[in-house]
Amino acid sequence: MNHPQKTKGLPGAQVVGVVDYIQYQAGAVVSREIVKQPTGNVTLFAFDADEGLSEHTAPFDALVQVLEGDADIMVAGQSHKVSGGEMILLPAGQPHAVKAISRFKMMLTMIRLQTPAPTKA
Repeated sequence: MNHPQKTKGLPGAQVVGVVDYIQYQAGAVVSREIVKQPTGNVTLFAFDADEGLSEHTAPFDALVQVLEGDADIMVAGQSHKVSGGEMILLPAGQPHAVKAISRFKMMLTMIRLQTPAPTKA
């Protein structure tokens, strides 16, 4: 008899409020993976004001959807101010960083369907 696998993250066929699905934590960046598959993942982030992610690169394109708040997202040395309701694509292989201007929530979607971009050593 086959039993369905339990999955971490978002429960299937259940409606949830995306902004309320992750909570802020004072002085921290909180992440919550809601979908994880070999072909990609979707992760929610909640940043307290002035918190961030240091510059890094990823081998695949990543789509940031801003759920609420304001942030500065650096891509290849260029600053982009983003606010709730906006989105930005972080191209594969280009260095990027995130800094919350105010408390800030975002959803990050990464799809691994193409050959990874070369990473810098």
